[in-house]
Amino acid sequence: MLSFNLLVAVCLVYVGMLFFVAFIAEKRALRGRNRWLRSPWVYTLSLSIYCTGWTFFGAVGYAARSGLEFVTIYLGPTLVMIGWWALLRRLVRIGRTERITSVADLISSRYGKSTLLGVLVTLLAVAGTTPYIALQLQSVTLAFDVFATDQQEGSSTGLLVAVGLAVFTVIFGTRNLDVNERHHGVVIAIAVEAVVKLVALCTVGIFVVWGVAGGLGDAARVIQASPISQWQVQPERWITLTFLSGAALLCLPRMFHVLVVENSEERHLGTASWAFPAYLLLISLFVIPIAVVGLAVMPEDANPDLFVLTVPLAFDREWLAMLSFLGGFSAATSMVIVASIALSTMVSNHIVLPIWLSIKGDGAKLSGDVRNVVLLSRRLSIAGVLALGYFYFRYSGGAALAAMGLIAFVGVAQVLPAMIGGIYWRGATRVGASAGLILGFAIWLYTLFFPSLGVGVIVSAEMFAEGPFGIAALRPQALFGIEGMDPLVHAVFWSLAFNTLAFCLGSVLSFPQPLERLQGATFINIFRYSESARGWGQSGVEAEDLLVMAQRILGPQDAQSLFMQIAREQGKAGYLPDVTPEFLERLERELSGSVGGATAHAMLAQLTGGVTVSVEDLMRVADETQQMLEQQVQLEAKSAELERTARQLREANAKLTQLSIQKDAFLSQISHELRTPMTSIRAFSEILRGTDRIGATERQHYSGIIHDETQRLTRLLDDLLDLSVLENGQVSLNVQPDTLRTVIDRAERAVKSSDIGARLTVQRKHDEEDIALLTDSDRLAQVFINVMSNAAKYCEAEVPQLTVRVGGDTEQRWVDFVDNGAGIPEESQDLIFEKFARLSDQSAAGSAGLGLAICREVMERLGGRIDYLPGQGGAAFRVMLPTIRREVA
Repeated sequence: MLSFNLLVAVCLVYVGMLFFVAFIAEKRALRGRNRWLRSPWVYTLSLSIYCTGWTFFGAVGYAARSGLEFVTIYLGPTLVMIGWWALLRRLVRIGRTERITSVADLISSRYGKSTLLGVLVTLLAVAGTTPYIALQLQSVTLAFDVFATDQQEGSSTGLLVAVGLAVFTVIFGTRNLDVNERHHGVVIAIAVEAVVKLVALCTVGIFVVWGVAGGLGDAARVIQASPISQWQVQPERWITLTFLSGAALLCLPRMFHVLVVENSEERHLGTASWAFPAYLLLISLFVIPIAVVGLAVMPEDANPDLFVLTVPLAFDREWLAMLSFLGGFSAATSMVIVASIALSTMVSNHIVLPIWLSIKGDGAKLSGDVRNVVLLSRRLSIAGVLALGYFYFRYSGGAALAAMGLIAFVGVAQVLPAMIGGIYWRGATRVGASAGLILGFAIWLYTLFFPSLGVGVIVSAEMFAEGPFGIAALRPQALFGIEGMDPLVHAVFWSLAFNTLAFCLGSVLSFPQPLERLQGATFINIFRYSESARGWGQSGVEAEDLLVMAQRILGPQDAQSLFMQIAREQGKAGYLPDVTPEFLERLERELSGSVGGATAHAMLAQLTGGVTVSVEDLMRVADETQQMLEQQVQLEAKSAELERTARQLREANAKLTQLSIQKDAFLSQISHELRTPMTSIRAFSEILRGTDRIGATERQHYSGIIHDETQRLTRLLDDLLDLSVLENGQVSLNVQPDTLRTVIDRAERAVKSSDIGARLTVQRKHDEEDIALLTDSDRLAQVFINVMSNAAKYCEAEVPQLTVRVGGDTEQRWVDFVDNGAGIPEESQDLIFEKFARLSDQSAAGSAGLGLAICREVMERLGGRIDYLPGQGGAAFRVMLPTIRREVA
């Protein structure tokens, strides 16, 4: 007999293996080596989280108790995958286009990005998934109890499993925020678990058929003689269960997450549409033989839910029992992990963040790091969800696994009317969806969920027998006096009937808001949907404010890359694009991937001062004359282009005016810089020539002055000649191997050798600088020296400090230099790289104002770039490293 401690050790080793697989997958994804992670087979296997501990353990028990009725659990998703493929494709396209992160986000976004609907769906999902998580904990606990020699050991297993799953989920589900909410490590771990549970169940089935029953013919005769063969079909229950299982594929938070959110390629649905039904067929193939043989060989009081484990043990096949246990453990844990991730995303995006924003008021603009709030709320939500599942498991009275799973199916199915109606019915409204969800949710709680906890826990025995206040027509399992109906069928019929009725009546009797109609048109016509801006009018918000907010949600690197890309598409340099409706729409979609659509919309609305919907949007939603709409859109585009061109011309004119003024100042400064050393050289030369009565000490002093002034004049002329050579493309580059760390070291030593540079404190992370370069390191060092010297000269802080950061990826690396001064005024940021640009009288610093102009020319010749980085506090420059380089081996 396998010991309990050995089983725990094997589980720890197995979980450690999953940790390793998930860790490697995360690392490869971060390095961009995720081609095999995006395979359609990995996607199909990830869908196997539909097959939970209920499937692995409970399906056999279900067959032993109810015959072929267990087939409905596989029939529903098979029909959806094959017959409703167009619906699945539409859901995936909507998810990718609208950056949907959960089923709550889908409903919220469709109905005007309603926060209320997001909260309702989230609460329903948590309540509906709680029995399912309890089911997984119960299945693992029952499996452990089979091997436990000490009853106390077995009774604490559920708590230990819940804690362990919470730790794993937090580590690999909330390590960072991804704009697409994809978790490569978790997905690949689930794919591995899918293979393990399939192999385990099929191995047990093969042993039962050929090792116990004696072959296919003998197994068929045993089945024919079993009570299962006498099972009679109950049409209403068969239809209800098939419908529920199909709805669960669309509405269960974990299934929506892997089906829609984790989908990386829409074409993967083509493979999954036949491969996933094939997987369901294989995993259900041996359910009946195992159930029949278990009934035949096991004692009458044996738990049918554990036949997969107890039958191998009855024949002393301990290795097979161990494999079976790992298969069930995989089935249960994979479901809990993904369900916890999906629910934590919904709770943080639709409950925690809206509350936090309402408390902060201006939180999107001024408050602390939003990423920290989101990550902390998700981690706490994971712990809370698993705690709810554990408490339901402890107090539900140990119901059969199948019964607990069906309770969850009915709960999450309440989302279906709002989902299907929102995708196909333009007239569906937020009022109707809210009414349907609330009414259906309430009926499900009253007729099925509360009774599942047992008589007297929430619903008293008197209420069960006589109804509330003695009204027999309101008895929980006999509404309106209809008795004799199966409790599950009863709850499904009344909850979904009232849900659908309230949804339709609420939608017909209410008028959708403009944004609802706009989103409705987008969802219904998703395959004709363009990337045009929707819903955001002209705004006075500054791009730098949006950048600050985006950095707190997406992270500095991702936000800056996004803003730089959009600015480049608009024909601008730098990191601050024009704040157009198109830009706001795109930014909203990107933020939605991290915090959800409704929250992203609310945060942008705080900065822009509200959201307005244009006349054109209303015309599109109302489906008025298409020709008029197209003409209007074209006119608006031309008007926006003309306005943008006029603004650019004004900016160029202002820039030229400033450059003209700067040029005059530059010429005056150059005259001064040339005249001063020449005057000194001439005066002291005349003294040396005019008399022989000068002592050796004085002669040495005068000669030193002449020498210093000559060097000063030479440096000025060298800068002018260097800039001229660079601009004319006549420079010769000495390309050679070097390392970034060496180049920065040289620059730091050169700067600190001067009196001004000695007081500058430089903060670096040397391990980030171990990057091999193939470039002209002398020229690159010249750029670094100039930037660091500027920080030493012009930083107004009492203790000047310069932070050097290395960032980027395998495609592009950059080095940021950020000081702790006041920074450069926004109106001057476009001029600092010009030849004649001088922000102030800087003669005291010994500069002629050519340094940054030379840096710009040097980086262009090297194949890189230097930019001013706004929104960092002090003066900040980003040097994009030359593209010709190689990584350190």
